[in-house]
Amino acid sequence: MELKITCIPGDGIGPEIITEAKKVLDAVAKKYGHTMNYTDILMGGASIDVHGVPLTDEAIETARNADAVLMGSIGGNTTTSPWYKLPPNLRPEAGLLAIRKALNLFANLRPAVLYEELAGACPLKEEISAAGFDMMMMRELTGGLYFGERKTFEENGVMKAVDTLTYDENEIRRIAIKGFDIAMKRKKKVTSVDKANVLDSSRLWRKIVEEVAKDYPEVTLEHMLVDNCAMQLVKDPAQFDVILTENMFGDILSDEASMVTGSIGMLASASLNDSKFGLYEPSHGSAPDIAGKDIANPIATILSAAMMLRYSFDLDQEADDIEAAVKRVLQDGYRTVDIMSEGCTQVGCKQMGDLLAERI
Repeated sequence: MELKITCIPGDGIGPEIITEAKKVLDAVAKKYGHTMNYTDILMGGASIDVHGVPLTDEAIETARNADAVLMGSIGGNTTTSPWYKLPPNLRPEAGLLAIRKALNLFANLRPAVLYEELAGACPLKEEISAAGFDMMMMRELTGGLYFGERKTFEENGVMKAVDTLTYDENEIRRIAIKGFDIAMKRKKKVTSVDKANVLDSSRLWRKIVEEVAKDYPEVTLEHMLVDNCAMQLVKDPAQFDVILTENMFGDILSDEASMVTGSIGMLASASLNDSKFGLYEPSHGSAPDIAGKDIANPIATILSAAMMLRYSFDLDQEADDIEAAVKRVLQDGYRTVDIMSEGCTQVGCKQMGDLLAERI
């Protein structure tokens, strides 16, 4: 199989971690007889330095013509970098917003996995972390409160602000379908999170999700109010498989879920459109203070590449191999500095990539 992948090395540690992700993907390709066809484009500060803008139309077109996009990191030091003296629409992160909009990436996936070998980093009580957890946060990314009509005005001498939360049934249905499709590749359980006891938008959300669920008889559906979900994430995270929710709830809950793992350097993510196309990236930032020092943790990017194989190419076995390689490397006691613990062997970014590629 030929895999046509647009890569965005980006800024900071981005080029280093993308290099290691390619190394592991190449090992997968060699094992299974695939062809990896990479095309790099500039985005963020790297694009500003060359083109004066964080993302060019040509770069967008290159990404659009690929089967998937694999990204490193975007941005720099917000206090010292000249990029942040530019207007907001010309700063590095504007490129990420632009590519999400241009490619209609409405479904955000953020897995939160607690590896047994890293349980000590989990901030939860040991009796909770001992059970482990492996959940997928499925967040609607292009609708809801963040994209609704907003205004600030004076009324009767008092300043007033209004933000509008709007969803139509088509927006809800397409993210629900993605959520159930993902659940079919996992433990076949969807927890739909809303605030249906208060919000009309949540009542519509619940209605449409229940309609979609009828097409997935193998998947168990449960509804949970967002405040209860926030509590359950720290009380019993092992109960969750796919958490399906709207934009603002997903923004908050996915950050909570990522923190209970205790290790942001291990967290992958994906943003999908209504086809198999997706943009895959680590959840962490560009870490400009450690760029070029060969100490960055490439695992989140490599796990993002595994998500790419699974969700854009339906190569589940290949994705399983990458995830198993990560687990074996951790079991063998190898750690980058951010996840280092007593008794383990510290390695750099390049060596971690080598170790993972060897275990494919």
